[in-house]
Amino acid sequence: MRRPELLIPASSLEVLKIAVIFGADAVYVGGEAFGLRAKAKNFSMKELEEGIAFAHSHDVKVYITANILAHNEDLKEVRNYFKELKELKPDALIISDPGVFQIAGEVCPKIERHISTQANNTNYGTYRFWHALGAKRVVSARELSLEEIKEIRANIPDSLEIETFIHGAMCISYSGRCLLSNYFTGRDANRGACTHPCRWKYSIVEETRPNEYMPVYENERGTYIFNSKDLCMIEHIPELVEAGIDSFKIEGRMKNALYVATVARTYRKAIDDYKVSPELYRENLPWYLDQISNCTYRQFTTGFFFGKPSDEAQIYDNNTYCKEYTYIGIVGEQNQDGLYRIEQRNKFSVGEELEVMKPDGTNETVTVRRIVDEEGCEMVSAPHPKQVLYLDLGRPLDLYDILRRKEED
Repeated sequence: MRRPELLIPASSLEVLKIAVIFGADAVYVGGEAFGLRAKAKNFSMKELEEGIAFAHSHDVKVYITANILAHNEDLKEVRNYFKELKELKPDALIISDPGVFQIAGEVCPKIERHISTQANNTNYGTYRFWHALGAKRVVSARELSLEEIKEIRANIPDSLEIETFIHGAMCISYSGRCLLSNYFTGRDANRGACTHPCRWKYSIVEETRPNEYMPVYENERGTYIFNSKDLCMIEHIPELVEAGIDSFKIEGRMKNALYVATVARTYRKAIDDYKVSPELYRENLPWYLDQISNCTYRQFTTGFFFGKPSDEAQIYDNNTYCKEYTYIGIVGEQNQDGLYRIEQRNKFSVGEELEVMKPDGTNETVTVRRIVDEEGCEMVSAPHPKQVLYLDLGRPLDLYDILRRKEED
């Protein structure tokens, strides 16, 4: 049995540290250029250096995305960029463009090259092609079933790794190759500037009545005809393992620390439980399902893993998010008064109950006894996100614990 890697996204240095602490085997991030998430915070070279050092100190790998479809003017800068990355010693580069792949092999031959899902990897011939050119890993297209992945595994070298998305947002276009953003806004999704028009609300217009916009209602919010449900395979860890997948990849390189912590620790426990015994995994399924719903998500689907989705399990649905918890912040160091530092993400008040998420899967309820700002002034409530605060929460906590608030039904 192959031991699957849990690969977690990180939108920032802060989130990378959370991913590491909450159970990742590897983290993938974007640098300042040539990734497909231009709207993410992304990492400066200094942050990449710190993040890689932090991850490596915890025996966690770091992969850097460079998976744009490059144009002529990109190639010179790609070469310079890889020269800088070479000094930081990431564990792999995630690439989709053959020209970029070749430059990476020339500039930093000791860094593994992984082939992005953006390269549309749908058959074992493609896997063999990339392996012959020096790729260590290929990320499967999201459109593949488990049976197709099994067939790929049986027809490629054992040393070539398969990475597969198992959780997170789904793209309406084939393995992410979308032209809607470029058509509507001039911002190219394949060069990292997607405006996510698949999440927009649309109406129908009849050609003889050009100014009459007719919505086709799916719910009270309107129609979102391109919007996909979120992928979730937490109930199917045995099938994923048996298919021969080497890396279980979580989507979400623009998500916050609450999402990353929730998904990382839930899949970490599910994978570890299954390694102990399938019985333990099945016994704990209710816990996984409960926990995975504790962050913002759309309705869940198993995507194409079991074939083309039926009408009952269709991928395309409304734009409604499910949200059970609000993210408050990450527990930081204590100051000289014993108060815990946080950078506030949402409002809360003295006397309010918060929940503490811990990496081991446990949750604790705490009461906010005291809020103090950076100037040492007492506050009754903290309404303004992004400010640094110091809290008395009534009990000892650990660095990198997550604070969240349960929302009313």
